[in-house]
Amino acid sequence: MEGGAHGTDRTEFTECWRTTWRTPYIMRLALSAGIGGLLFGYDTGVISGALLYIRDDFRQVDKKTWLQETIVSMAVAGAIIGAAFGGWMNDAIGRKKSILAADVVFFFGAIVMAIAPAPWVIIIGRILVGLGVGMASMTSPLYISEASPARIRGALVSTNGFLITGGQFLSYLINLAFTKAKGTWRWMLGVAGLPALVQFILMLSLPESPRWLYRKDKVEEARAILQKIYPANQVENEMEALRTSIEAEKAEEGIIGEGFIVKLKGAFSNTVVRRGLYAGITVQVAQQFVGINTVMYYSPTIVQFAGFASNQTALALSLITSGLNCVGTVISMCFIDRYGRRRLMIISMFGIIICLVALAAVFFQAASNSPAISSYESTHFGNNSTCSAYISAPNPSSWDCMKCLKAECAFCAHKASKHQPGACLASENHIRDLCRGEHRVWYAQGCPSKVGFLAVILLGLYIICYAPGIGTVPWIVNSEIYPLRYRGTGGGIAAVSNWTANLLVSETFLTLTKALGSAGTFLLFAGFSVIGLTAIYFLVPETKGMPFEQVEKMLEKGYRPKAFRHKDKDVREGKNVELQNTH
Repeated sequence: MEGGAHGTDRTEFTECWRTTWRTPYIMRLALSAGIGGLLFGYDTGVISGALLYIRDDFRQVDKKTWLQETIVSMAVAGAIIGAAFGGWMNDAIGRKKSILAADVVFFFGAIVMAIAPAPWVIIIGRILVGLGVGMASMTSPLYISEASPARIRGALVSTNGFLITGGQFLSYLINLAFTKAKGTWRWMLGVAGLPALVQFILMLSLPESPRWLYRKDKVEEARAILQKIYPANQVENEMEALRTSIEAEKAEEGIIGEGFIVKLKGAFSNTVVRRGLYAGITVQVAQQFVGINTVMYYSPTIVQFAGFASNQTALALSLITSGLNCVGTVISMCFIDRYGRRRLMIISMFGIIICLVALAAVFFQAASNSPAISSYESTHFGNNSTCSAYISAPNPSSWDCMKCLKAECAFCAHKASKHQPGACLASENHIRDLCRGEHRVWYAQGCPSKVGFLAVILLGLYIICYAPGIGTVPWIVNSEIYPLRYRGTGGGIAAVSNWTANLLVSETFLTLTKALGSAGTFLLFAGFSVIGLTAIYFLVPETKGMPFEQVEKMLEKGYRPKAFRHKDKDVREGKNVELQNTH
């Protein structure tokens, strides 16, 4: 909220704790709205484990990479529409009603997935869930931001990020809990409806955003809410700040006009909003192109790429990375208002690049030392069980496990000596059962590897680098960087950018791993991360502890990195000296 400049020397998590301890109503608002982040996180994480069992139940899903990618990514496609529609809804009907609508859509999507008789019904459910997630992903942080004092705004909005990672961690726990249950993936996906129901009930008793109410001339309602948030001696200052800000925006409306299309055109023609969009879209796209949702959506699959064949083992190891994501978000909550948004993102990106390059090296090493294929072992279960591509290969003696998997077959290894030559078999369920029936290990996604444990460690380090910075900060930046009149529109545009980038990454990951290998895919994401780091450095300003009107003034002047501002200043001073010497 506005209300004059606030000191930032104590704007950190401890200040947030003290303030919410004195005024628990603020935390109630933040946590209730933040359940939208829990929905976001649960949906992101649950599909990674459910997909393992959907493949087991539906043969066509197991055989078709594009169908697996579609089941995963259709939630993202729905989220793009939800985020775009949510931007309009936020401005038209308010933040609270937008959250309630998101809960309803998400709940019905979860039910559809749970009872799905075929893959195409799962896809419809995923689209519905995505609509809800897209609406919640931009509305929840916006609601929290507009109901928070500026000095602790970052820490409170970080609760949304914490609940996103908490939702991911919860999804892996749920996945593990139902691995032995009848209907496995149906329970995993159906449970997602419970948080949406809880948030719907909680939000019914909470108010609308005071900023939106004031904007709609409901002044006394806005005042009543501010009285619950601020000490009595600060309420009038906040009301005056709102009045000044909104009067200026209404004057601007008289020039620009009303309507979504008009607002969209106005956003890109307004210098302040356009510069805010440069920053907001940059951080949202960078968040996705570091490859995070390949880890979140396909984490168990990546663990299997690293050489861990068991579904349960893959899920358990994925739970570790998800837990680290929660830890990283808590770190962000502690330091976001102390060290700033920009610094955390830049440090985060450096760590991500190092981890991705190291991951590429580990997967390259694993592929280079893949176990060989034994002709004897491959015919051990009968010729009809042997991979047809291996039988017809001109030089089968050169085959190893990786080549077998690329031919869409599977590797059957001795349990006691997984790294010794094994069998290349047709990837069929009854053949898998024959392999396991002899107490052997069936590898359909990745090969046995002596360095596979390093991949799991690096995935954990990657998450620790990601979560405190680029994982949390983009949503905070987008809740702070636009003028009120364009906050819904700007946040919607940035959220659509996020989900579009997410769709591109999630829809192509398995295809990329087939075309480039795991090593090449992670190296590609490292390259994208370098581009993202460069863009953040040049386009994203610091908004730590700044009232909204101060952010607007900063964007009016334009932003340049500190190093370049000094350089320009030195050049100007040099020219002035030169002119003086000439005279």
